[in-house]
This record gives sequence, C-alpha cells and structure tokens, in this order.
Amino acid sequence: MKVNKIIAVKLLLSLVIIIGFASCSKKSDTKGSSKATGWKINDKKGGFQYGTKFKKQATGPGLVMVEGGTFTMGKVADDVMHDWNNTPNQQHVMTFYMDETEVTNMMYTEYLNWLKTVFPPDQENYKNIYEGASPDTLVWRNRLGYNETMTNYYLRSPAYAEYPVVGVNWIQATEFAKWRTDRVNEKILEEQRFLKKDSKITDVSADKVFNTQAYLASPSTAMGGDQTIVLQKGQGRGAAKPSKDGAAAGANNTAGNGKKNVYAQMTSGLLLPEYRLPTEAEWEYAAAADVGQREYNSYKGQKKYPWSGTYTRSGKRQVRGDQLANFKQGKGDYGGIAGWSDDGADITNQVKSYPPNDFGLYDMAGNVAEWVADVYRPVVDDEANDFNYYRGNVYMKDKIGEDGKVELITSETQIYDTLSNGKIISRNLPGQIAQVPIDDKETYLRQNFDKSDNRNYRDGDKQSTRYFKFGASEEGDEKGKMKDDQRMYDSPKHNVSTDSLGNMIRKYDKSNKRTTLVNDDVRVYKGGSWRDRAYWLDPAQRRYFPQDIATDYIGFRCAMSKVGPKSDKKKRARN
Repeated sequence: MKVNKIIAVKLLLSLVIIIGFASCSKKSDTKGSSKATGWKINDKKGGFQYGTKFKKQATGPGLVMVEGGTFTMGKVADDVMHDWNNTPNQQHVMTFYMDETEVTNMMYTEYLNWLKTVFPPDQENYKNIYEGASPDTLVWRNRLGYNETMTNYYLRSPAYAEYPVVGVNWIQATEFAKWRTDRVNEKILEEQRFLKKDSKITDVSADKVFNTQAYLASPSTAMGGDQTIVLQKGQGRGAAKPSKDGAAAGANNTAGNGKKNVYAQMTSGLLLPEYRLPTEAEWEYAAAADVGQREYNSYKGQKKYPWSGTYTRSGKRQVRGDQLANFKQGKGDYGGIAGWSDDGADITNQVKSYPPNDFGLYDMAGNVAEWVADVYRPVVDDEANDFNYYRGNVYMKDKIGEDGKVELITSETQIYDTLSNGKIISRNLPGQIAQVPIDDKETYLRQNFDKSDNRNYRDGDKQSTRYFKFGASEEGDEKGKMKDDQRMYDSPKHNVSTDSLGNMIRKYDKSNKRTTLVNDDVRVYKGGSWRDRAYWLDPAQRRYFPQDIATDYIGFRCAMSKVGPKSDKKKRARN
C-alpha cells in the first residue's frame, strides 16, 4: 500500500513538471512573433507586416472551384475526322477556379460601359479603345440567311442578357479577363478601406485607373498618385481599418498621429490572383469532370461527354428524353421540332438552361465553343511536360524607367495594334505597367527556360526543323528569325497596317506554296457549339482559329489559379 502511494506521488510530480514545461513553451512562443527572429509581426509602429490570419483564398465572383488531379487528356473514342491531333496522354492539373457559366452579354457590356466612361471614344487619344474591345456583331450575317435580328439585338438587348457573348476574338477575351481582375481587386481594397469608398465610380478617369500590378509595385503612384483615393493605415479618421486577414505590408511613413502608414500588399492575403483564360488541359479536365466516375474509368478516360453515359438525352425519370446540351441535331435541324422535346434553342441559349456537370459547371458542351489560352499544335508534347501543360508562354517583365521606378502607361505611350482583319485594338491601357521581354539577366544559365517567347518550343522553333544543324550558328535572317523557306509551319504571312492618315495598308501573302494555317497566332477552342453536331461535344475534341478573328459560335469563360492547398477538405479512404 505504501509503495502504491509513493508511485502515485511520483506520477503526480511528473505530471506537474510536464505541465510546467508546456506552459513555459507556450509563453516563449509569443503570439504574433517571428519564429525566425522573435520580433513582433504586424507591429503598429512598423516593421514586418504579414497576413498572419489568412485562412484560404476567397472564391472570386462567378467562379467554382475545380479540384485538380490526374486525367487522360485526348480522345479515346472514335476519330471520324482522322485529325490525329488529340491522341491520349496522361496529364495532371493543379486545383483552379473556373467560371460557372460562359461570359454573358451583360457581363461583357458592363466592360464596354466602363471603357466608354473612362476612355471616352470622342477623345482622339482614346477613340480606338472602346471600338477595339467591342464584339463584331456582323458575325451573325450569312449570304443566304436572314440574321439581322441577331446582328442588331443579340449583344445589347435585355432579351439576350444571360446568353453567352459571341463575336469576341481571343485577344479581346484576354483583355476582358485583365479588366475583370482589376475591378474585382479594386472592390476588395475598397471594402477593406485601402481605397476611398465609391472612388471606382466617382473618381475614376483616364489618368486615375486602378491596376492591380501597378498598385502592388508602387501604391503611392497608383490612381494617378492621388492620396485622397489610395489610403493607408494610420492616416486617421476614414482611413483603412485593420483587415481580418492581418495587416498589410507596404511603405512605412510616419503619420501625424504617430502610427505608421501601411499599404495593402501581396503579403496581406487580400488580393486575388488574375482572371485569365483556362489552359486547354484545365478546360478539358473541368469539362470531363471525371470526379463523378469510378476511379478506373477516370484513369482510362472512358467518359464521352461532360455527363455520364453515351447519349445526349437524359435518362432520368423526371426529365427522360430531354437534351443535355444545345447543339445541331442534323442538317436543317438546330433544335428540334416545335412543341416536341427539343433542346430549347435554335441559336445560343440562356446560360444554366441545361444541368451542370459533376464540378458544377454549366454548358461545358454545346451552346458556344470556348477559347482557351493555348497556341495550337497538332501534338500535345507530354514527353516535355505532364504537369499544368500549356503552350503559349511569353515571359515579360516590368519596364523600369531612368528613375529606377516602374514605368506606367499613359495616353501618350499607349500602343495600338492593327489586326489581320484591319481591326485596331489597344495593346495596353493607361495606368498599367509597361512590359518588355525578358533578357539574359533572367535566362543566363537557367535550365527551365532560355528565352521570352516559348510558343513554338520543340514544335516550330529552329531546333525542331529539318534545317537545324547542331552546333551551327543560331542566327537566321538579319533579325535573328528563321528564313521564310526554312519555317516548319509555312503559313501565310499577311501584313496589315495603317499609315499616318489612318488609311489601311493591306499586304496579303499571295504565295501558292503555303501548306498550313498553323502558326504562333492560332489558338485552340474547345467544346461543341449550337452550330456543331454531337460529335464535337466530346471534351477531348480540339480545333483552332486565328486569335484575331471572331465568330458567332465561339465564346469564352475565365479561370483563376488557386493558391495554397489542393483541397479545402481533408481526404480519407473511400473504402
């Protein structure tokens, strides 16, 4: 009995000692202090500022999370076109976000309204910005068809507000995504009181435009340097309050009240990554939605459509026989017989008219085909890369002025491009940071990339042609490019420009020796459309089109990368 008491006392004493050490360790790990230096993080007096309360990336407006994984990219069913441009290969994509629906007419006209308000078309400096962004409504015209109603009403009439926008080329789609990024982040900073309330409406002008990258690079000069709009913490009444995500890092300047002024920065955890076009691999993965299939079917890629089964009509009892997408039924049949169980549309249809796939995405087959980010090549080079595959990288960097600061675009330095069809579009907008190609400072002795433009890497560059001689000079013509008769893809080379008077100068390639239309300016588009037969509804199908030409059957949706963990939910074994 005495022995048991002694043991009990020893156990109690050990427990007290352990608790004491634990409490000491907790006290030593001071809340909000650095594990590297012990210094206080987010000190009101200044120093290192960081979003220590950041939990996860917020979901941007209109987006749905698509959890990444491995899948069989490419066509595994019939190939009646004999293109041989989508042979199966295994790829892995990271988790990302994608628009729940295609970009609609109302979404795009909001963009046009903003451009027209900020950059008035009646001013000489900005006359081509609005026009260059406007969709080509004439795509609806047909020599032997009466489509003037769509030409006049489709884009702007409220009757078509929730229909997918068309007549937008690839370049216009990417510019819309950039604009959307800035407007979403501008609203976030306004809500967190880093920007003056309602400044996005009441104070915006051509020389006071918010741009995400310009703000991050130099907050004090953003929005034209107007410090009544761009606020800092510590400015006093009406200034930014600390956000739930922690204080923001930035320039530290002593304020009148003794506190330090701090701008929002990347370390705040407030700003969202950019909206962009999805890559081909992302789009196909999201459309196939193998997450709803059995594992072995997902791996082999045996799913023909974004929905389960091999038919285009629903097998569910409540809606049995209903079409699951909007596509061309047959010759002279774009929707079915009136009054019968047709697809409910003759041209495009209102978004969300058909059931979503297993990722919660609508119209990933039918309605309109969609632009993706990739430059087209017949082969997906999975030997070179099988992770986040994308062909089209052109690496740029911020242009630094003589004063050592980033150079912002102004109305005087703005650049316009003349497309092959004569349309004039703005390459950049005032308020954005000027971009220049990377040089040998970034590429010297690197193994993962060695030049700025990688669109034709391993398929169209000098090394991939039959004329390349290993060890010989890398130079081609006097500009360092390949000679015209040694190009791997000898597509036509048109040259359209304008003279000082605004007259269009057309120089078409009249050579009869051209054998392809493939070049670095053709982009992939995916998914079937209202003009296509069911064959093209397969997510693996891939076609291409010039990036500066629009049609009445190609639209687009945006994507956004996810930062942080692959999934927001903890995984467990299925069985």
